[in-house]
Amino acid sequence: MVKSVVAALQIGSNYEGKAATLRDILSFENQILESNAKLVVLPEALLGGYPKGDMFGAQLGYRLPSGREEFTRYYNNAVDIDGEEIAELEGLSNRTQAFLVVGVIERANSSLFCTAVFISPEHGVVGKHRKLMPTGTERLIWSQGDGSTMPVIESGCGKVGAGICWENHMPLFRTAMYAKGVEIWCAPTVDERDVWRSSMRHIAHEGRCFVISCCQVQPTPAQLNKTVANWDDNRLLIGGGSMIVGPLGDVLAGPFEKEVGLLTAEIDTDDLIGARYDLDVVGHYGRPDVFSLHVDESARESAVFNK
Repeated sequence: MVKSVVAALQIGSNYEGKAATLRDILSFENQILESNAKLVVLPEALLGGYPKGDMFGAQLGYRLPSGREEFTRYYNNAVDIDGEEIAELEGLSNRTQAFLVVGVIERANSSLFCTAVFISPEHGVVGKHRKLMPTGTERLIWSQGDGSTMPVIESGCGKVGAGICWENHMPLFRTAMYAKGVEIWCAPTVDERDVWRSSMRHIAHEGRCFVISCCQVQPTPAQLNKTVANWDDNRLLIGGGSMIVGPLGDVLAGPFEKEVGLLTAEIDTDDLIGARYDLDVVGHYGRPDVFSLHVDESARESAVFNK
């Protein structure tokens, strides 16, 4: 049997910027150690921030100078995969012996990606997944990922993959991840709604995998001087709701609402075989004679130089 404790670290981006957010993450080191969690998932866009409600000075056909200044500030608060913030998280992973899946805003030249970074206790960064389809006005500030960053990686707890927020609603993306053998589906998000929780239970039940959904919990700027215990629940910008789900759609932990903290559950990947006994959507329950999916995993570059 492969039993292990897995966790969602429900926390929000600090309004003071990425350095303060990093300090907030690192403050949970002892809790991670005490929980014996071997896999910890953190929310979408945690390092770099999710600018909910911001418009970046954009109207159809117009970009205001104030929006360019706002984007510059946002860009400067993003992280580089080989930068100091990720190096600090590599240290956290090594000290706690926990595999981390962390939502960041990643800089790449002058563009930004909403990215999940995979960090191993032994090897540091071992992969990343860039959100394939930013939702709605997210497309104003984030680039689209391509098929080259859709890894499924052995974590020590099981094979992990990530779907970021609403790309979890993409059926063909889910099928590709199931075909790669994902066992623990990590879902960094900022979606706090009840319907999101239904989606998480559906994915677990459909893919016969464990699901760890980790959402930010974020006060409005007006509540910054209040302690967590005194937050006005009706004025939270993002309300949390992280949860851990078993492979038959059963909720193992959560939803964890309106609080900062570490949500944990014990899982056993041996349970996956029994769960897939009557439903393996890319195996005996598939119909490749009728349906097939072709996935392009090549990296897409704007300029390719051949010598």
